[in-house]
Amino acid sequence: MSNDAMAKKLPPKFQVWVDARKKFHLSHAHVQMARELGLNPKKLGSIANHDQEKWKTPLPGFIEELYRKRFGKDRPDEVLSIEDMLRRKQNKTESREVQREDETPEADPDEDWECPF
Repeated sequence: MSNDAMAKKLPPKFQVWVDARKKFHLSHAHVQMARELGLNPKKLGSIANHDQEKWKTPLPGFIEELYRKRFGKDRPDEVLSIEDMLRRKQNKTESREVQREDETPEADPDEDWECPF
């Protein structure tokens, strides 16, 4: 499946991050760090205005600096793209559904059952 086909299937809340990644030339690690920091992808344009405002740090450097201050490390322990994260989440949901189906006791019609009332 191509990236374009996968991008169209993403929920809007995640599609915004994919669009921001492309627009601001961010890596998967930068997107993950920004999400963990709670940044709004729609507001990244005002933060990434370093061409006109020379005193501003470029967006990837700014995200890294904030992440280092907040979490005390340079990068997340495991870097996942938005698409990989959603795939993992979907696989986990499917495996839980299968597990629930396996755990559900099926009534045996031949079983002698007495009503307690």
